[in-house]
Amino acid sequence: MKTRNKITTLIFAFVFTVISLMCWFKTPDIYSMSERRELSKKPEFSVENVLSGKFQEEFENYTTDQFPYREVFRSIKATTATYFFNKKDNNGLYLADGHLSKIEYPKNNKMIDNAIEKFDFLYNTYMKNSDVNIYLSIIPDKNYFLASKNGYLSLDYKSFINEFKDRLSYMKYIDVIPYLSIDDYYRTDSHWKQEKIGDVAYELGLKMGVNVESKYDVNTLETPFRGVYLGQAALNVKPDSIKYLTNDILNECKVTYYDTGMPKQGEMYNMEKANGKDPYEMFLSGTSALIKIDNPNANTDKELVVFRDSYGSSLVPLLVPGYKSITVVDIRYVQSNFVGNFVKFTNQDVLFMYSTTLLNNSMAFR
Repeated sequence: MKTRNKITTLIFAFVFTVISLMCWFKTPDIYSMSERRELSKKPEFSVENVLSGKFQEEFENYTTDQFPYREVFRSIKATTATYFFNKKDNNGLYLADGHLSKIEYPKNNKMIDNAIEKFDFLYNTYMKNSDVNIYLSIIPDKNYFLASKNGYLSLDYKSFINEFKDRLSYMKYIDVIPYLSIDDYYRTDSHWKQEKIGDVAYELGLKMGVNVESKYDVNTLETPFRGVYLGQAALNVKPDSIKYLTNDILNECKVTYYDTGMPKQGEMYNMEKANGKDPYEMFLSGTSALIKIDNPNANTDKELVVFRDSYGSSLVPLLVPGYKSITVVDIRYVQSNFVGNFVKFTNQDVLFMYSTTLLNNSMAFR
C-alpha cells in the first residue's frame, strides 16, 4: 500500500513538474480571443516575491491562463458539466432555448443608487433650467425572456424599472419591452440585433414626437459573429451573423468622434472593427465617449442628445432620419462634469437609454 502511494505521489509530482515547466517555457499567449480578455503575464521571479507569496499566487494565475491546450480543456469541461452532469450554469453562464446568457442576480441597490445619482447630477447641472424634453428607456437583458421559465434566478424587472421611473420623475418613460422578444437578441451575445429593432426605434421616435421610419438595405458581415458569451461558455454553439442597415440618409450623414477631445471624422459603421476582436463594435465604433451625427436630409430641425451604453450603438442610427443632429454621450468614457464642455442643452430632446445589466452594475459611470 505504501509503495502504491509513493508511486502515485511520484507520478503526480512528475506530471505537475512537466506541466509547470511547459507553462514557464512556452511562448505565452497575450490575449484570449474567445474570452476577450488579456491573459496573465509571466510573474517576476525574485527572492522577495517568493518569500512574500506573490510569486506563487501570480504563477498559479499564469499557469491557469497559459495551460497547454487550454481552450480544448475549457471546452471539454464546459460540455461535460452541461450535457453529462446537467449542471444548470457554468460560472453564471447558461444555455436555454438555443441562447447563451449570463445570470443577472440579485438586484444591486448600491449600483442603482449610483446610476440615479449620476443621472440626477446631469439633470441638475445641465438640464434643470433648460428648455429640453427628457426621456428614459430601459432595455431588458436576455434573462427577461429566458431566466424564470428555465429555472434561473432573475431580477424582478417590473420592480427594477419602476424604481427608476419613480426616482427619476423628471423623465418621461418610454416602454420598449412590448416590442422585444428573445429573437431580437444574438444567440451568443448580450446585445440586440439592429435589423430586428426598427419597431423599437419607431416607438421611441413616436413618443418623442418625430418620425424615424425609413427603408433600409440589409447587409451581412461575411465573418461569423462569435459573441462574448460563446467564448466565455466554451460550448459548441453555432455563431451568429451580424447584419447592419444602410440607406442614402445614413450614407450622407457626417459622423464626428471626439474620443480625444478633438473632432475626428468617421463612419456610421466601422468596418475595421467589424473584422476585429468584437465585431459588434462596428456600430458607431463601439466604445466612443462622444459622437456627433449631422443629418443634412432630416425631416425636422430637431436635435437629440442620447446618453447610452453599448445597446445604443446599434439603435442610434435608426433614430437619425427624425433629427437634424444627434449627439451621443457615453458617461463610462467621459466624466459627467465635462459633458457641458461639449454639449449645450437648449431646446433638444434628451434620451437616457440603458440596459438593465449596466444599471445593475453602474460602477463604470464617471
